Amino acid sequence: MRRIVSIAIALSLSLFIYLFYRSEKTVVNELMIFIISFDTYSAMRSNVIAMIALPESIVFSLPGGLWIFCVTMLSQQFYLKIGEQKIPLVIVPVLFAIGLEFCQLLHVTNGRFDVWDIVLYLLFWLIACDPFDSERPQQNMLFPFTLHSFIFLACFLSVYLAHVSQ
Repeated sequence: MRRIVSIAIALSLSLFIYLFYRSEKTVVNELMIFIISFDTYSAMRSNVIAMIALPESIVFSLPGGLWIFCVTMLSQQFYLKIGEQKIPLVIVPVLFAIGLEFCQLLHVTNGRFDVWDIVLYLLFWLIACDPFDSERPQQNMLFPFTLHSFIFLACFLSVYLAHVSQ
C-alpha cells in the first residue's frame, strides 16, 4: 500500500508541474486545454504560478526523476524473457531515460541535454530500487499479462504526455 501511495504522490506532483509550469504545447497541457478551454487553463496557470514560484531546476528536472522513481517501483517484480535470457525490467526505466537524454544531445529528439537530469534519474532510480526485497516473486511481463503489467506499461508510456508538440 505504501508503494502505491508513493507512486500516486510522485505522479501527481509531476502532473502538477507539467500542467502549470511547462509549455502549453506539451501533450498533457494540450489535453487539458481541450477539456477546460484555453482561457480557463491560462487563468488557473497564472494563479498557480503567482502563488507558488518554482525554480527552473525543479520545473525541468524533478518530473523526470519522479517518473523514474514510479516506473522503477512498478518494474521491480518483472522480467522480460527473450530467448533463454531473463532481462530484469528494473534496469529499463533508467536506461530509457538516460538514452533519451543522449538523443537530446544528438538532436534526435526535442529537448535539451542536461547532466543534472541524468544525476536525478540515477538518484531516483537508486531510491526506488529495493535491494532488501530479494524475496519478491519474479513474473514475466507479458505472460500472463496482468493488471500490474498494464499499470507498468501505462506508466512507462505516459512519458509521451511530456512530449512537446511542434
